[in-house]
Amino acid sequence: MGLAVALRTLERCSSTRLLLLEKESQLATHQSGHNSGVIHSALYYKPGSLKALNCIDGYRLLLDFCVREDIPYEICGKIVVATREEELKQLDELYRRGVVNGLVGLRMLLPEEIREIEPHCVGIRGLHVPQTGIVNYKVVAEKYAEKIVQLGGEIYRAHQVVQIRRCANGVEVEANGHRFTSRQLVTCGGLQSDRLAKFTKPDLDLRIIPFRGEYFRLTPAAKDLVRHLIYPVPDPAFPFLGVHFTRMIDGGVECGPNAVLAFAREGYCKTDFNLRDMLETLAWPGFRKVASKYWCIGLGEFHRSFSKAAFVHALQRLVPEIKMEDVESCEAGVRAQACSREGGLVDDFFILEDGPLLHVCNAPSPAATSSLAIGDNIAQRVVQDLS
Repeated sequence: MGLAVALRTLERCSSTRLLLLEKESQLATHQSGHNSGVIHSALYYKPGSLKALNCIDGYRLLLDFCVREDIPYEICGKIVVATREEELKQLDELYRRGVVNGLVGLRMLLPEEIREIEPHCVGIRGLHVPQTGIVNYKVVAEKYAEKIVQLGGEIYRAHQVVQIRRCANGVEVEANGHRFTSRQLVTCGGLQSDRLAKFTKPDLDLRIIPFRGEYFRLTPAAKDLVRHLIYPVPDPAFPFLGVHFTRMIDGGVECGPNAVLAFAREGYCKTDFNLRDMLETLAWPGFRKVASKYWCIGLGEFHRSFSKAAFVHALQRLVPEIKMEDVESCEAGVRAQACSREGGLVDDFFILEDGPLLHVCNAPSPAATSSLAIGDNIAQRVVQDLS
């Protein structure tokens, strides 16, 4: 997100002196480099929401960028599969949302039509979404950075922001023992977004709750069991899509993720623990309300986290031929899930304007797909304020 905002700002106003501060020594170290690589098509999102509007525009902008910069991608399509009668109503709602959001070629599938697309998949009904694609977002991020530098922007890596305050000239930022002043500041902190916003908005009414998503990968001998992308019908009450199959741009197939509470905001391993992160999570009233509401679902997610057999059993709902020996562990990701004080899991993008500051407080999936569209919207505000 930060890279996209910086790129679009420089494209709109090439005379702007722009500096991007990156906490890590490498770009796309966290959410941008640990996601499933899906180019989303705006199927799931409520029509008129920021997610839907930005995904629709971002999809087109991202594909244009990939073509222009020779970044490999593929529009391979996906199917969403209902395996139980009670899922059919939600599948119909997904079809309705997709049509309203402008998707073309959506098609409901009978069981035999599911098998024509995915011969090893079973379900009582499916929805074919031909516009979904795959890409490597780490490659996209690195190309954004390359373009930023070409346009005169600067990127300082290994610069962790430790303070933000207003000053006579606009905003002052401290990072790595240095102080930077700017007329405008945009924060896109991902897993740290609430902490950055709280420097100037201490009464911020949301917190980031980290959820680790663990993946398996199909072995080379088993990867032909999945041709494209296969998703279950999501639970409308829970902001995660469920365990699914994603063919990657490198030819492999990932299975997952689950969604378990992480004991560290950047905790990619089960044993990772950060006392500050954990205390902040437990102290937030909204988290306690979420835990009391979703404890049963949470137990199931933790069970799959520690039981490969349970994880494989979940995969077998969609592809019954999958066996224990067909999957192997691969790297996990951590999702920055914004949670309100009242216990709501914030589902849409949330951008907070605060004078010369603009905080991107919540940018969950499909933020990667939508990055150039969101970047455009933010860049327009920044350039207007600078003029």
